[in-house]
Amino acid sequence: MKKILLVASAVLLAGSAFAQHVHQNGPNGGAMEDVAGVHVEMVATGRTISFNVYDESNKPIPTKGFSGSALLTSDGDRETLTLVATDNALKGEAKKDIPKGTAVSVTLKAADGRSGQAKFKN
Repeated sequence: MKKILLVASAVLLAGSAFAQHVHQNGPNGGAMEDVAGVHVEMVATGRTISFNVYDESNKPIPTKGFSGSALLTSDGDRETLTLVATDNALKGEAKKDIPKGTAVSVTLKAADGRSGQAKFKN
């Protein structure tokens, strides 16, 4: 009986740990992740990919002093983009339209020196 309770407790704790990392959509409809101490929303349209940056209250943060890169992988093709800070986003231009299903790995460095990575799916 003790083993059953122990296993049941472990399953409940593991389930609540997984439930804490909920993926949400940002203000522009893109997927959001925590990167380098900020919230980042990825939005891809045509050849342009934007990583909008927000604080914990989802208010836009100026990206002056931020830097980053994105690796796009789709159907065996890979392209690395250097991201440029503009207002509250970091943006890059791919050589061709970014298809649905593209895996995107982004590396960001914030103005305060913190850095981090996240993975998105277009």
